[in-house]
Amino acid sequence: MKPLLITDCDEVLLHMVRHFGSWLDEAHDIEFGLSHHDWSRAMRPRDGSTLTADAMWGYLDGFFPAQMGRQTLVPHAREALAALADVADIVVLTNLQDHCQQHRVAQLAEHGIVHRVECNQGGKGRPVARLAEEFGASVVVFVDDLPQHHESVARAAPHVFRLHMVAEPAMAASVPPAPHAHVRIDDWREARRWIAARFAAGEPAPLVEALGEN
Repeated sequence: MKPLLITDCDEVLLHMVRHFGSWLDEAHDIEFGLSHHDWSRAMRPRDGSTLTADAMWGYLDGFFPAQMGRQTLVPHAREALAALADVADIVVLTNLQDHCQQHRVAQLAEHGIVHRVECNQGGKGRPVARLAEEFGASVVVFVDDLPQHHESVARAAPHVFRLHMVAEPAMAASVPPAPHAHVRIDDWREARRWIAARFAAGEPAPLVEALGEN
């Protein structure tokens, strides 16, 4: 069986937070600090008010799918996926509501990325395990910007290699490497080489730690 690459989209294939911040500024007079990975600290209304968690999620729902056209391609992502697709299957696993699925498919296609897209809510461990079983892949690599998803995958699918990538330079410097990822790489040229090497070796990820299911 072919190897399998399961990759996130926002801040991995497409820039999102910089454009989300611009939209918050223009449409809602909210400052968005790119250096904060914690959105409760990053989103600051200029009138001095405090946003509830529901309000923050509401703004995110306002961005997807209506403002998705603002998003731009992460450098070298398209070329890396095109090269890896010669030897592997590729699935984009994105944490969006299901009604955004076709919007994401069309959005990625506009950037020359045409692969299966799965929408997900919550941890990514179980869907990654499901996809690995579905494809019966000899080797699976998972790429995501959020540490909690690497932990989730480490619990549910420990045989999957986990690459932590934060493609937004303004954010990357303030985000430490995910403790449950095998490697942190923020550039697709280097990531492509690392992933290709894992595929060529043909071995599953080493079991570094014993974790319960998630």
